[in-house]
Amino acid sequence: MAGITEQVSASLDALTREFDVIAHNLANVSTVGYKRRCSAFSEALGEQASTGAEGSGQEEPSQAVFDFSQGHLIQTDRVLDCALHGKGFFVVETPEGPLYTRHGVFETNQNGQVVDLSGRIVAGTAGPLVVPASAGLSRVHVGPDGRVSADGAPVGQFRVVEFADKEDQLVPAGENCFWAPEDVNPIDVENLVVKQGFREASNVRLIDELVNMITVSRMYEANMRLVNVTKDATSSLISAASG
Repeated sequence: MAGITEQVSASLDALTREFDVIAHNLANVSTVGYKRRCSAFSEALGEQASTGAEGSGQEEPSQAVFDFSQGHLIQTDRVLDCALHGKGFFVVETPEGPLYTRHGVFETNQNGQVVDLSGRIVAGTAGPLVVPASAGLSRVHVGPDGRVSADGAPVGQFRVVEFADKEDQLVPAGENCFWAPEDVNPIDVENLVVKQGFREASNVRLIDELVNMITVSRMYEANMRLVNVTKDATSSLISAASG
């Protein structure tokens, strides 16, 4: 009985963690550039949902990783909305080191520097991108290669990097950004495509996440029923033993 109880307890813990992952995805379904969290367990849930089977939830989910697949591009026509099509991350400078993001909603600070919505400088290939006050945002143009000009004069080029086969080693840093461990080095994107006046939508598929949440809830309920059956069986054995 003890072995069964431990297995069920581990299953309940695993299902709780998976529920948290799904809930986090649902909370960010409208977040610009958000990349859904997933795990091998999530894939198993999808298979069960498609076949109509219900698992026991005893499969231990692996640590959540990120699905970096492309999100749908939404046209906004806002000058400093910049979406990446294909691989890559914008680089955001912080005192603790660079962060990497797909959230390309930018603005300018009082010095004319292009910054993210938290006021952090967005990196250019040769330093900060500075829009002259005389030019005005309405005259800023961003080319598909990430080159920025203001009133026809060059300002610089967005620094956009990728991590090849080490992308899954990126660590979430909050505010839809990631940081890279010391042994994970960024490389420049070769086939860069920047879309000015667009935002990249979250790649969370609402229906899929809702189906996964229902499946997890059913698994949790099934395990709780098993806990109750085990308790009843244990009580019966104790009663029989005590005469």
